[in-house]
Amino acid sequence: LILSCAFPLQGRHRRRSLSSSSPLFSEMSPATAATGPQWFQHEISITAPSRGCHLITGEIQKHISKDLSKIKIGMCNLFIQHTSASLTVNENADPDVRRDMEVALNKIVPATWNRDGTFLHTMEGDDDMPGHVKSSLMGASLNLPIRNGRLALGTWQGIYLNEHRDQGGWGGGHTRNIIITLQGMA
Repeated sequence: LILSCAFPLQGRHRRRSLSSSSPLFSEMSPATAATGPQWFQHEISITAPSRGCHLITGEIQKHISKDLSKIKIGMCNLFIQHTSASLTVNENADPDVRRDMEVALNKIVPATWNRDGTFLHTMEGDDDMPGHVKSSLMGASLNLPIRNGRLALGTWQGIYLNEHRDQGGWGGGHTRNIIITLQGMA
């Protein structure tokens, strides 16, 4: 059994492997080791062009397609390493849905709460604390099934990166890091 992980290294992906002789797999039978689970991990950066909900399904698939194609049945976990951006699955066909999602989130958690005394954490801008709340409501991770080498999304489903800040945090941009972990059986 080979456990393979792809990691970026100065703009490139680096692959690390653990063999079946690793202590992690020492108690597996030879039959289990030959057909055991495969693990792959990628770290990608995606730049959101602006605040709002952005469809990133194609970008995710582009980065994982080689490893994804090796898995017949499994799971894909996506985790965004930020506290004012989030991930979700929703409508992928009509762009009005993405716009409406942003409008709804702004009504649920308005930026005015940063000025009216509702929030105490206000020094990073009017959109910062509302961004933290929206991120918690939407979530930092997704688990998606893998079937026959593909993400098993529904016909009208897509993966969204939800950028909740105008400035994207201290750095002034909207670049967000996402860890993608694939696991499954060949």
